[in-house]
Order: sequence, then structure tokens, then C-alpha cells
Amino acid sequence: MRLFLVRHGESLGNINEQAYRQFGDHNVPLTQWGHRQALEAGGVIASYLNALPSAGFGKLQIWYSPFLRTRQSKDALLEALPESVVGDIREDYLLREQDFGLFAEIYDHAEQKQKFPEEFEKWARLRSNSGKFYARPPDGESRADVAQRVRLFLQTVMHDAENSDRNVVIVGHGVTNRAVEMNFLHRPVEWFERSDNPGNADITLIEGTRSQGYESILLHQAADRQPGQEGELRDAYGADVTLTPKPTA
Repeated sequence: MRLFLVRHGESLGNINEQAYRQFGDHNVPLTQWGHRQALEAGGVIASYLNALPSAGFGKLQIWYSPFLRTRQSKDALLEALPESVVGDIREDYLLREQDFGLFAEIYDHAEQKQKFPEEFEKWARLRSNSGKFYARPPDGESRADVAQRVRLFLQTVMHDAENSDRNVVIVGHGVTNRAVEMNFLHRPVEWFERSDNPGNADITLIEGTRSQGYESILLHQAADRQPGQEGELRDAYGADVTLTPKPTA
């Protein structure tokens, strides 16, 4: 069984946090650069599969988060993958991004503290006393909550794979994809606490069998902007939208 964990490509939110507030976390689109990254990731998966022996090869089962940037990334992967290797394509809300509750769409800690001082101090205490993994932002989800719902999702994946070899692509977010790896490989909480989110359009491959065990590798690290490219392809992909400047005080 193979799991290709693909984080969405660069989104408007990755280059300007104001996008989360303007569009809502679920509706932030990819940038043109992010679409290019996702196309490249699809090509990497296609090349990897092409190099495998044909015996026992199973078509890709593709799962994706319902957020716009992951749906667009999924579509880009499909552009790059031959139709002959693609099987079922399914959306699952359990793969959505972590919900930060009151702090959703406010990623600046100083602004969080200014707008919700009591809630912010309580969250800070929880992070200090219990660790980031367990600390739940007000009205939101902790990383432990995300890991629990991802475990439910993996039950569906493993049930589908019981009677055949499976190649699975999961197009998700930084936290959710880490939660998939944590659950599937039985990583401890300490691993999650010290690990970082994968980069935009990075691919982590988990491969193995139940009897022999599974291992993960970073199969592909997406190209990031280089000096001189900072201003390239920063517009939204597939939508005629622009970012509204943040009001000045």
C-alpha cells in the first residue's frame, strides 16, 4: 500500500494572511505559483508510478479536503496524471484544516491578544502547561482533535484496502497531513510536537505492508520562490479576485 500525502500548493493566505479574513479560510484560492507547484507534484506521482512494475498495480484512489485550495490542488494533480492510473476521486470533510475558533482568520498573535485578551491568555497557559498538541483555542480544535478525526478517516481508507493493493493520494493541509502520518505510522505525540508542516505541494510517501511495516519518505519538495521571483505569479488562480489592503490604524 502506498499513501501519497500532498499538501495544497501555495495559496493567497500563504503570501498574505489578510486573505483568510477576506475570503474565509475555506475559500482561499491558490496562487498561480501554487497551481504550478501542484501540477509539478502530479507529474512526480505519475513518474513514480510509471517506474513501478505493472504486476499488482492498483489505480489511485484520490481523497481531498473540501477547502478551495485543496480542491484546486486536486484538479491540478489530475491534469498531470494519466487517466489510466486514476480510480475513485472523493472529498472528505474530515480532511479539512484545523479550526482555530475565535482565532480563525487572525493569525497574528498580537492581534489575537488585543481582540480576545482573556481567551488568548487562557490558550497561552494551556499551550505552556499541556503542550501545543492538546491546547484547544477558544471554540476551536486542538491538534489532538484533528488527529482524532483523521483517525476516523483512515478507518475508511484501510477498510477499502483490505482486499487489494491500494495507491492512495490525500490532498490536505499541513496539520491534517501530519496527523495522517502520525496515526498511520503510530508516531508519538512528541513527534508531532517537534515536527514541522510540510511545504506547499510537498509529497510525503508512506509505503509498505501490514506484515512488514510502513515507512515514510519525503518524495518531493516543491520549488519555492527564488531571489528575483518574489513578485511572480502571486495572483489568485482560477478566480478574478484581488486582496483588499489591510486598513491602517
